[in-house]
Amino acid sequence: MSLRAWQNWWRDPWRVMVAVNIAMIGAVFIHKITLPPYVPYIHLLVDYRFGFVKRALIGAIVSLFTQKVPVWLVFAFGGAVWLVTALLFVKLFRRTFGFDDAHMPLFVFTSGSPFFLKNFMHTLGHFDIYGCLFAIILLLLPAESIGFVLLAALFSIVLILIHHIHLLMYVPTIALIVLVRHYLTVGVGRLNFAVAVISVLALGVLFLALQFWGTMPIPEAEFVAYLKTRMADPARTDLLGFSYIWYQPLAKEVSDTWARLPSNILGVPVFALLIWLHSPLWRYFSNLIRSLASDLHRHVVIAGIIGVTAAYLIMFAMVFDYSRWISNWAVCLFLILHAVKTLPSTQVVPLIAGDDRKTGIFGWIVTLIPRVGVIRPF
Repeated sequence: MSLRAWQNWWRDPWRVMVAVNIAMIGAVFIHKITLPPYVPYIHLLVDYRFGFVKRALIGAIVSLFTQKVPVWLVFAFGGAVWLVTALLFVKLFRRTFGFDDAHMPLFVFTSGSPFFLKNFMHTLGHFDIYGCLFAIILLLLPAESIGFVLLAALFSIVLILIHHIHLLMYVPTIALIVLVRHYLTVGVGRLNFAVAVISVLALGVLFLALQFWGTMPIPEAEFVAYLKTRMADPARTDLLGFSYIWYQPLAKEVSDTWARLPSNILGVPVFALLIWLHSPLWRYFSNLIRSLASDLHRHVVIAGIIGVTAAYLIMFAMVFDYSRWISNWAVCLFLILHAVKTLPSTQVVPLIAGDDRKTGIFGWIVTLIPRVGVIRPF
């Protein structure tokens, strides 16, 4: 890059925001590796040794390569998944919109959002990012053949095996991506309709099996003793404190969530503020939907977004990790935006105005917020 080009790059505040976001991600990672990986680490230890249980796929894959799991593997493995996700999103954005100056504000409000890559870095090792990764892959692949629908079903099965809550977290978004990119383009035929019906039924059965029959079949003390045999440092018993989640029934999770509701609900105004800070993005998304050439396409997209949002509302009632849920809901909308952009429209939708003062202020605030958190804001 020439000196003149470098100077012009730094004169663009939106490109500076991108650089600041990259620095923020590095800072969040440094902070993350100083924290004990309680939930992510134990997920690397659990496998299918005692039968078909929930939340065991990642640990089973790890067990194929090593029987002794060091703590640093959480950060190495999680960091690799995060990096692949980030790179594929950049590739997706380049293909959908491009990286010219006019699209930089849109890139900042999506990739630089505290809901997205920065929060995935803060929750490094958790299972949320796998749904995002698979959805991005489906947005990048050709969607005309029935193989695309089958791959989406396979991805959904893998996600539910990683954690059954993916049925509500990312499977609805994957379904909407398939609906938009395949069924609204190719049309509904006998074969792809049958595949869709069978896939939905299979996912429902798998979810019910994991939710109601996927608990660990041995006493918890025996389970913990086995986990210690897989630890590289068995003295770190503090990292096994979440073993109870393989025994906790749905009723207990719901009751715990409602017991915490009075304190957790205090974060809702903060979530509302964070969503409002993304208002330039939401306006662009809304205008994009209104510009769709087909009323059917418009109605399907709106119904799909309502369905994705309804799934997250159910999650809010069941599990109290509110900051994670609101963050992933926003990420789902970011991904749906890319799917909608592929549909025919009647007009060119104005982009986010990069020279608008209020939009620039919102962009800087979004950039400087390092993450949203896990349960309560920040």
